[in-house]
Amino acid sequence: MNTTQLECFMEVANVLNFSRAAERLRITQPAVSHQINTLENELEVKLFHRTSKSVRLTQEGFLFTQYAGEILKLSGLSKARMKESKEEVFRRIAIGCRNTTELHILCPALEQLRQLQPQALPVLRLLPFDSIENLLTERNVNLMFSFRKSVPKKLKYYPLVQCPVVCVCSQSHPLADKKEVSIEELQSAGRIATCRPPAYPPDLFAFQGQVVGGRAPGEVLFCDDQEVVSALVETGYAFAVMADLPHARLSKLRYIPMKDAPLLSFGAVCLPGDHNPILKYFLNLLGQSMQPETRSDS
Repeated sequence: MNTTQLECFMEVANVLNFSRAAERLRITQPAVSHQINTLENELEVKLFHRTSKSVRLTQEGFLFTQYAGEILKLSGLSKARMKESKEEVFRRIAIGCRNTTELHILCPALEQLRQLQPQALPVLRLLPFDSIENLLTERNVNLMFSFRKSVPKKLKYYPLVQCPVVCVCSQSHPLADKKEVSIEELQSAGRIATCRPPAYPPDLFAFQGQVVGGRAPGEVLFCDDQEVVSALVETGYAFAVMADLPHARLSKLRYIPMKDAPLLSFGAVCLPGDHNPILKYFLNLLGQSMQPETRSDS
């Protein structure tokens, strides 16, 4: 049983004329007859008494009008709901974040999105590195963040900002009063907290290696993620070498420029061919919010 059969049945039941029903349905009269015949065969009852001069419903036909009408009503309702759901999906943008720093980076652009596109709704996912990349590949998220050299070739990279590398320490740390520091100064500045790739991009990890090199094991605190690094730095156990990302500075920490440090390209990563209409708009907002003149933490 299908909706075409039911639509033909209800139209004939309404007008009691196969030719007129065909005209209203914009199909041929033989097509209407075929649909009614196949429906009767499936139900194993006659729905109409047909003669060369008249058409009328049988008792079973009268009974079936109630069921056919309900089925068509439910079918129409389900189609409408599915259309609404599809439209709702295209109003959503799913963003994958690997740490709370990336969540902070999002906030200014998200606030603008809420004001300028109130119908758009962000879906935020906070997950480990590999999980987010898989979700992006499987189209379960539309966007994630990355440094350029960490982006897989199959994904599309949108550069957003050039980030300097800085030394981060607590306000009570011996380095806190420095206006600028060098690698040589950091090599004798006590413990350093650090992450291995992929939590740190290759360029940052290589630069950090110059600071770490030659230290005793007890002077290097290896951490699983950036949140642990920040906690150890904030509580004075160590300093860290980090990328100075927009909107990600913590008020209790000091961010000190480093001599001869590289600039790291940081941006958004998307799947090629993602046509979510909100995505391109949001990428523009992200780019604007990360420019130096708009950074609230500079």
